Parts: sequence; structure tokens; C-alpha cells
Amino acid sequence: AKAWTLSRSEREQELLVLKNQVAACTRCQELAETRTQTVFGVGNPEAKILFLGEAPGADEDRLGEPFVGKAGQLLDRIIKACSLKREELYICNILRCRPPGNRNPSDQEAANCREYLDGQIAIVDPDYIVCWGSVAARNLLNTTSSIGRMRGRFFTHGRAKVLCTYHPSYLLRNESAKKDVWEDMKFLMRDMGIELGKK
Repeated sequence: AKAWTLSRSEREQELLVLKNQVAACTRCQELAETRTQTVFGVGNPEAKILFLGEAPGADEDRLGEPFVGKAGQLLDRIIKACSLKREELYICNILRCRPPGNRNPSDQEAANCREYLDGQIAIVDPDYIVCWGSVAARNLLNTTSSIGRMRGRFFTHGRAKVLCTYHPSYLLRNESAKKDVWEDMKFLMRDMGIELGKK
């Protein structure tokens, strides 16, 4: 069914079906054997904006939710600064399992998980997708460009406008990039008709 014909409760139901498939998934043997639990995604099934990260870390693996560690706390501050609320958004990752040692997802792992990502995007049907970091951007858009090259303009995925910016964990190591992310958020919100103040 086309997402725009789905009611909120129908979308919630379709996401739940997908979430249960993910919970039983063993496509990536190593990840299935080492995970505490799968980290599917959270938020509004009718979100206008979908946030896409790379993979769960230790905190996410423990709690079963994306972006709950230090990077997630920074993301929460960014969301608040944009006059948004976390529950208005839909948040998920390229992978639904934590790679051991928080290494980057392999191409095969990302490919194994792609069906679930595509399913989530199709059900939520967002107007905008924000790729946080190069892993998210590379996998969603099938590109090899750096975030620095991709910032400041929209790409498209289906009918969604896609914005690429630095991952919050990168900002924890590189304070100076915070102003870049703020510029990116202003660019996104301006396209939605919302002017954000100086930061």
C-alpha cells in the first residue's frame, strides 16, 4: 500500500510487523551472535523528517533505541535547537544490530539490512531524510562523496529531499564542526518555511 493512503495506526502496524522480522533476523551471523537485541527505530510513523544514523553502539544495543548514548544526547540538543521534538521525528540506522567494537558496518551488512531500511522509509514516507555521517549518506545514496562535499544542498531519495551532515559523534571529537551542522539544520528548516535564529 502507498504510505499516503495509510492511517497512523496502519503505519504503526506495518512497522511492528517489520520490527518483529528484524528481531528474528540472522542474515549477519556475527551481528546476530553478538547483539544484545536489535535496534529497529523509534518515533512518529507519520514523521515529516526521518533521521538516519549508521549503526547502534553499546548504549543503543543495551536499551534497544537509536541515538541514546553521548552522541544521542548531542542529537537531542540539536533537535531542541531546531524547535523540534524527538517524538515528532522518525529515527533509525543503516544497521539494526551493533557491530562488535563499534566498527563501521561492512557493505555486506548494510546490504543485508537494506530491505528493512527501505521498508521503514516506505511506511513513514518522510518529506525529508537527514543522513548523519558518511556511512548513512554513502549507503542511502550509493555515493562515495565525503560529507564535506555533500553538505549544503539537497539530494533525493524517492520523493524525499535528503540532507547530509556530520554525525554527532564526529562533533564530540571536532567542536568546530558544530557550526557546520547548525548551518545545515538552518538550511533544512528554511526549506520547511522555518527560520532559526543565530546559534
